[in-house]
Amino acid sequence: MSTFRNPVGPQEPQVYWRRRLAVGVGILAVIIIVILIIVRPGSGGSGAASPGSTKKPVAESSASPSPSPSSTASTGDCLPANIKLEAVTDNTTYGSAVNPMIGMTITNTGSKTCTVNAGTTQQNLVVTSGSETIWQSKDCQVNAVDFSQVLEPNKPVSTPTIAWDRTRSAPSTCAATDKPKVTAGGASYHLSVSLGQVKSKQTVQFILN
Repeated sequence: MSTFRNPVGPQEPQVYWRRRLAVGVGILAVIIIVILIIVRPGSGGSGAASPGSTKKPVAESSASPSPSPSSTASTGDCLPANIKLEAVTDNTTYGSAVNPMIGMTITNTGSKTCTVNAGTTQQNLVVTSGSETIWQSKDCQVNAVDFSQVLEPNKPVSTPTIAWDRTRSAPSTCAATDKPKVTAGGASYHLSVSLGQVKSKQTVQFILN
C-alpha cells in the first residue's frame, strides 16, 4: 500500500517526494496570497493610513473674534463739566390762548462720545418771574423714567417738549382742578433747566399775552 511516508510506484521515491514538495509549496503560496488579499496592510482602522488618504490637521485660528457693534460702541459716562444745557421754548411771545412748549437741549462739549442719563428722573424745567419760582416740572411729575442718551461731541440733543399750562405749581396742589393762573397781558417769564446736578447757565425769556 502506498503511504505518505512510503510512496509506492514505478518511479524512484525521490521523484514522488519532489512532486509532493512542489504541490505543498504551491498550496502554501495560494494560502498566503489569499490571506494577503483578505487582510491588506493599511486597510484596517489600526493600520497606517495610505499617503493619498492622509488628512492635514486644520489649523486653529489664533485671531480673536471681532467685537460686536454694541461693544465697540460702548461709551463711558459724561463728565458733568462737559455737559452744556440750554433752555428751549417754541416761541418768544404767546397769545392768550396759547400755552408755551418748553424743553432743553443737551450738548457734550468734550472730545469723546459719552453717555448721560437724560430721562425725566433727571430733568427739571423751571419757570421764574424775577426771583420768584412760578412753576417747575418736578413738583407734579408722574411716571418718571431713566434714559441713557449717547452724546457725540458738539452735537446737541433735544428732549421732548412739554406744555406749560400757565399755572403755578406746588406738590400740594397737583391734584387741584382750579390751580391759579399766572399774570399775562405782556408779563415776562424766564425758563431755566437742569439735568441731575448740571444746570443751564442762562435762562430764556418769553412773554405771555
